Amino acid sequence: MPENTGYAEIASYYRQQIQDGALRPGDTMPSLRQVCERFGVAQTTANRAYRKLKMEGLTLPQAGVGTVVAGPISNNISTRVAMHGSTGRALGGGETSQILEVGTTGADELVAPRLDVAPGTPVHVRRRLVSRGGVPVHLSSSYYPAYVIAVTPELTAQVSTGGSRELAAERLGVAQEQVLEEVTSRLATESEKSTLGLTAGDVIVTQVVRTVVLEDGRVVEVAVKVVGGSTILRWSTNLRS
Repeated sequence: MPENTGYAEIASYYRQQIQDGALRPGDTMPSLRQVCERFGVAQTTANRAYRKLKMEGLTLPQAGVGTVVAGPISNNISTRVAMHGSTGRALGGGETSQILEVGTTGADELVAPRLDVAPGTPVHVRRRLVSRGGVPVHLSSSYYPAYVIAVTPELTAQVSTGGSRELAAERLGVAQEQVLEEVTSRLATESEKSTLGLTAGDVIVTQVVRTVVLEDGRVVEVAVKVVGGSTILRWSTNLRS
């Protein structure tokens, strides 16, 4: 670290440690005193860095212990869009995406109205498991209308494209404009429990239905994301214009 290290640089250092798996969920973070000694900063600077990590959902205070690394988080779409714009990747450090299934299915009562098609209409689906540091983060099923598949045939292959929506939007020549995320809770199916490594009898999962719209009003993707177990779904939204 350079001299006169600021809180942002300290937060960035530990953020990378967490994303790379060097600091894993449940690990105790260094004390503020240790941070001060390591980086040669005042306690106010160290405290500000730790506060930033907490607001990003990366750490949690734990009574009698101090600050610990939080469980894997499932980033919201704005974070992933920004990440793809700056790095060309939709996944963060230490994240992997495993394609579980690719194919055609009839749009069900959840997906059909969001894609503006009749129930039973054939749509393309890609199911994948995203993990961070080897720990399952979320199970996601993405549904695409025919006009998306027509310009992005890569989505029919069982390989990760590293940014399916971004690729489709680029091919269609229209930018992503808005996303609606609808969050509900329900019991996990046996398949979801197995994939996410959930072992309890009845497990409550969080389901996020995400509808992404392009600037011309067309829907580019409807995704159903399921998060459960020790994973916590958290949003951190920048309120500055």
